[in-house]
Amino acid sequence: MSTYNKIIEAIKVARLYYYQNRSTEEIATEINVSRSTVSRLLKFAREEGLVNISIVDPAQEPRLIEKKITDKFKIKRVHVVQVPEIAGEAEWLNRVAHYTARHLNTVFNSNMTLGIAWGTTLTAVSKCLIKKTTQNSQIVQLNGAGNTLSLGIEYASEIIMRFAENYQAQAHLFPLPTFFDYPETKTALWREKSIQRLLDLQKQADILLFSIGAVNAGIPSHVYSDGYLTSENYRDLENNDVAGDIATVFFRSNGDYTNIPLNKRASGPELEFFQEKHGICVVSGLAKVRGLYAALKGNFIKELIVDEPTAHQLLRLYLSDM
Repeated sequence: MSTYNKIIEAIKVARLYYYQNRSTEEIATEINVSRSTVSRLLKFAREEGLVNISIVDPAQEPRLIEKKITDKFKIKRVHVVQVPEIAGEAEWLNRVAHYTARHLNTVFNSNMTLGIAWGTTLTAVSKCLIKKTTQNSQIVQLNGAGNTLSLGIEYASEIIMRFAENYQAQAHLFPLPTFFDYPETKTALWREKSIQRLLDLQKQADILLFSIGAVNAGIPSHVYSDGYLTSENYRDLENNDVAGDIATVFFRSNGDYTNIPLNKRASGPELEFFQEKHGICVVSGLAKVRGLYAALKGNFIKELIVDEPTAHQLLRLYLSDM
């Protein structure tokens, strides 16, 4: 059976099984195949992203946490991913990444542009993607990845290319430093037509996918662990009460991001860009709670995907009065 014919058969079987509630035996009889063939086609449909399964249980505690967060902040939707607290932060991230990959397939479609801010969390998501073919779609990198030790192109491009290949989309890399040495360099480059084309593509993004960077995360944020910042930079961030970053642009504990010196040299978008766009923020790990709260206060997030222990910590530390 060719791949195309297999997809057609898998969709037919999935419609009978999920929409019409037919048993595998009934389906096998109807289309004149064995029950094992029906089972294989259903498995194929799930693995290829032809079927998405979601469970909605209003009585579950994660749903209550979601409501508390949406009631407090200007945020459209919250997804609290249920994980066992004793499993550890690596497993929390793994489950959040798998959930994000499934959810992304429900919101990203043909003729859309997805903006990606590279990092540890998005690396994990990129490894969990579920194949979905789209037409005329674009994947665009939101911030540069180079530093004094490395161009960073290989690391960032690997993430972007995984998304592009998964959705059969066109990839647009942003081959610039994460931070320029001088603000004047950034100003000059932003006038170049080739850079303006990429900036225009970023502005056209229908969805932004990003995480919150945190200095002391259990699973370190890439920008804080691979030579992007100097000891002087860290002192400046501390003096400015910086709580975290989005696409390597920093913000304070109160959600303000103005007059932070390093932002003038950052290649990521101004944070008002995230206030205007539909951004899906993916967060996992207790060390990111402070930055998450600040990002929520700054209205940088429209949709949040977070593991349950991290969401609990957010409530305990910042929303205990609710």
